[in-house]
Amino acid sequence: MKLGEKIRYLREVEGNLRGLNRAMTQQELMKAIRAELGTSMSQSYLSQIESGARPHLTNTTRQLLAKFFKVHPGYLVDDPDGYHPELLSDARTLEDKLDLWLVSGAERFRRDPALRQSLLALARHKNTRQCLLLLEAVMETPGLVERLLEVLRPERVVTPRAKERAAKKLPGKESQK
Repeated sequence: MKLGEKIRYLREVEGNLRGLNRAMTQQELMKAIRAELGTSMSQSYLSQIESGARPHLTNTTRQLLAKFFKVHPGYLVDDPDGYHPELLSDARTLEDKLDLWLVSGAERFRRDPALRQSLLALARHKNTRQCLLLLEAVMETPGLVERLLEVLRPERVVTPRAKERAAKKLPGKESQK
């Protein structure tokens, strides 16, 4: 992956992690850096880097972007030929790896808004790993997935139990609780 692609990807991840459900614009990134780190760089410089017009960052800019995006400064270079993106740096934590993986997956499922939103919500959670372990436990408990979906998201899922209840309702009468 080229440096410009990495920065665009990091803007996408950061925008989603901040709840924008889209990439941060270059201008939003500049404002956030100024507000959070108390320093600045020009949007036109960032644009040149992303477009490839400037293939390298200054050390100051590399450190600034690495600090803002919470990545190792070594990440902000072009990948060598033959590099495989699934080999993530040990400098990042497990939570960071999971969150980046989930945001990337969410982008692959843009055409399924409910799934995309679920993956982004999981990536935004402070304990992503625990959420995934909990999901495994829920899935291993017979009938629990269906019951939870029926209770928590009745508008999204029609389970056999929900179909059965709907069939028993008489037209014009409210169901009794």
